[in-house]
Amino acid sequence: MIRNETKQNEMKQQVAEAALEYVKADTIIGVGTGSTANMFIDALAAMKDEILGAVASSEATAARLSGHGIDVMDLNEALTQVDALSVYIDGADEFDAGKNLTKGGGGALTREKIVAAASDAFVCIVDESKQVEHLGTFPLPIEVIPMAGALVANAARELGGEPVLREDFVTDNGNIIIDVHGLKITDARGLEDHLNSIPGVVTNGIFSHQGADVVLMGTPKGVKVID
Repeated sequence: MIRNETKQNEMKQQVAEAALEYVKADTIIGVGTGSTANMFIDALAAMKDEILGAVASSEATAARLSGHGIDVMDLNEALTQVDALSVYIDGADEFDAGKNLTKGGGGALTREKIVAAASDAFVCIVDESKQVEHLGTFPLPIEVIPMAGALVANAARELGGEPVLREDFVTDNGNIIIDVHGLKITDARGLEDHLNSIPGVVTNGIFSHQGADVVLMGTPKGVKVID
């Protein structure tokens, strides 16, 4: 188990470093949340003086960026200076052949989706374990306004899923997360739109409208570019 984890971390490190090639000098970039994104942040520190700043998708990411001396900007502030962030770099919990993603294992899905939408390109950095035929192997996170928890859970059951409240967790936006198990997602965009239409849903973890433009996938043989 430890050996497999070490190999997985090595693949994550490879894609984190490869993503630096997509960082353009004198621009503002978006940075995601999670273990692979953290490796990217650590690698980004070496070229921090080449960019104008970064927009973080979570408080944890903002703290890590700041810890490396990287200027963290509010998205509203950034968009007064540029038309769009040049690139958004983040990991994923799953991705399919259409570069649709499932995200939100760390609970930052709403801010991640916002920053992705504000960026010219989304570069997704993952190891090969995240590649799936259909989304749904990883439980689908849904960020929900607390009073709508039961309503959204019932809607998830009607879709054939098993909703589970993420215990002792509150998002950076003050909301709850419901993780839906047991879904086989064959129409990623259709389900994304349907779930987002339920009153009380802030957003769900399907990234189809904000899917990846490029996936950098770490493998034992090196980084595979899927574009």
